[in-house]
Amino acid sequence: MKRSEINSAIRYAIKTLEDNHLRLPAFAYWSMEKWKEHGHKLDNIKAVCLGWDVTDFGTGDFDRVGSVLFTVRNGSLLDPSVGTPYAEKIIFQRHESEQEIPFHFHKMKTEDIINRGGGVLMLELFNSTPGGGLDTKKPITVKMDGIMCNLPAGAIVEIKKGCSITLHPRLHHRFWAKKGAGDLVVGEVSSINDDNVDNVFLKVPKRFSEIEEDEAALFPLCGEYDFWRDFYCGF
Repeated sequence: MKRSEINSAIRYAIKTLEDNHLRLPAFAYWSMEKWKEHGHKLDNIKAVCLGWDVTDFGTGDFDRVGSVLFTVRNGSLLDPSVGTPYAEKIIFQRHESEQEIPFHFHKMKTEDIINRGGGVLMLELFNSTPGGGLDTKKPITVKMDGIMCNLPAGAIVEIKKGCSITLHPRLHHRFWAKKGAGDLVVGEVSSINDDNVDNVFLKVPKRFSEIEEDEAALFPLCGEYDFWRDFYCGF
């Protein structure tokens, strides 16, 4: 992705939050210079990868396959003294192109996916085969706002504003904003999240995008804190 695309995507996410009367923690809005000023205070933020994440999953087609995410809190699978014993994210999906997060499952993480505002959240669900593919036959059991639901393989469910679904490990899922219903603000509350080891994608090339620096960064991404440390002493 180009840095200009990433900057634009984060501006869009901030505007979507404002439209839904929501706010992120103060560090979400820090300029690059502000990050530099707070460098000595950032050890926990960097250790558990809090902050902005913009990805097209290596597809080169962000409008259709991609997402803007912000990790609000998280912990460490290796060191329980770092961060929190759970994770929380805010995820943004555009409705006009039905922008999706493609099929994947988590090896360890259980997560609640919550429609926090905007449009209608759509999910397609499959159990995973032992080899990590889609099990097109085995029925699915999930909880939706605590209510147990039995669904056929490949079920597509709608999650309306304020409602949620609980996804257990090895449950393949993709999700998107329903076209015509408005851009979407999704909440995720889960066990500790480690995107480097816990995601198994069905097809996409990679979890994090390579970045072409065609303009200055407005905000650092959570996966590049070490990169910016080379440019900003103390970052």
